[in-house]
Amino acid sequence: MTNSNGSTGGTPSIEAYPDGPLIVRGHVEIVDSDGLVIEPQRRTVALCRCGASLIKPWCDGTHKLSGFRTDPVDHD
Repeated sequence: MTNSNGSTGGTPSIEAYPDGPLIVRGHVEIVDSDGLVIEPQRRTVALCRCGASLIKPWCDGTHKLSGFRTDPVDHD
Protein backbone atom coordinates (compact mmCIF):
# COMPACT_ATOMS: atom_id res chain seq x y z
CA MET A 1 0.00 0.00 0.00
CA THR A 2 1.37 3.42 -0.95
CA ASN A 3 0.21 6.52 0.93
CA SER A 4 -0.24 9.99 -0.55
CA ASN A 5 3.31 10.91 0.48
CA GLY A 6 4.76 7.91 -1.36
CA SER A 7 5.62 5.88 1.72
CA THR A 8 4.30 2.42 2.39
CA GLY A 9 2.49 1.36 5.50
CA GLY A 10 -0.75 0.16 6.99
CA THR A 11 -3.53 1.95 8.75
CA PRO A 12 -2.33 4.93 10.82
CA SER A 13 -2.61 4.62 14.59
CA ILE A 14 -2.25 6.93 17.58
CA GLU A 15 -1.35 5.54 21.00
CA ALA A 16 -1.36 7.63 24.19
CA TYR A 17 1.56 6.63 26.38
CA PRO A 18 0.85 6.95 30.12
CA ASP A 19 2.46 10.13 31.46
CA GLY A 20 4.04 10.69 28.04
CA PRO A 21 3.50 11.59 24.41
CA LEU A 22 1.11 10.49 21.72
CA ILE A 23 2.86 7.97 19.47
CA VAL A 24 1.68 8.33 15.86
CA ARG A 25 2.44 5.46 13.49
CA GLY A 26 1.79 5.57 9.77
CA HIS A 27 0.98 8.47 7.49
CA VAL A 28 -1.23 11.15 8.99
CA GLU A 29 -1.47 14.80 8.04
CA ILE A 30 -0.32 17.06 10.88
CA VAL A 31 -1.49 20.66 10.52
CA ASP A 32 -0.34 23.61 12.65
CA SER A 33 -2.55 26.43 13.98
CA ASP A 34 -1.97 28.44 10.78
CA GLY A 35 -3.22 25.59 8.62
CA LEU A 36 0.24 24.66 7.35
CA VAL A 37 1.07 20.98 6.97
CA ILE A 38 4.01 19.83 9.11
CA GLU A 39 5.89 17.02 7.38
CA PRO A 40 7.22 14.45 9.84
CA GLN A 41 10.72 13.13 9.14
CA ARG A 42 9.78 9.57 10.18
CA ARG A 43 6.84 7.18 9.86
CA THR A 44 6.58 6.97 13.66
CA VAL A 45 6.65 10.22 15.65
CA ALA A 46 5.98 11.29 19.24
CA LEU A 47 3.73 14.30 19.76
CA CYS A 48 4.02 16.39 22.93
CA ARG A 49 1.09 16.30 25.38
CA CYS A 50 2.69 18.08 28.33
CA GLY A 51 3.14 21.43 26.59
CA ALA A 52 6.74 21.82 27.78
CA SER A 53 8.64 20.47 24.76
CA LEU A 54 11.07 22.89 23.13
CA ILE A 55 10.50 21.26 19.73
CA LYS A 56 6.67 21.24 19.61
CA PRO A 57 4.69 19.58 18.21
CA TRP A 58 7.29 16.83 18.70
CA CYS A 59 8.09 15.36 22.11
CA ASP A 60 11.59 16.01 23.46
CA GLY A 61 11.19 14.03 26.70
CA THR A 62 10.58 17.10 28.88
CA HIS A 63 7.46 15.45 30.33
CA LYS A 64 9.78 13.32 32.46
CA LEU A 65 11.26 16.43 34.10
CA SER A 66 8.07 18.49 34.28
CA GLY A 67 6.12 15.94 36.31
CA PHE A 68 3.44 15.59 33.61
CA ARG A 69 0.89 12.98 34.62
CA THR A 70 -2.12 11.60 32.82
CA ASP A 71 -5.23 10.40 34.56
CA PRO A 72 -5.92 6.70 34.16
CA VAL A 73 -8.73 6.07 31.67
CA ASP A 74 -11.53 3.71 32.67
CA HIS A 75 -12.43 1.72 29.54
CA ASP A 76 -15.51 0.04 31.09
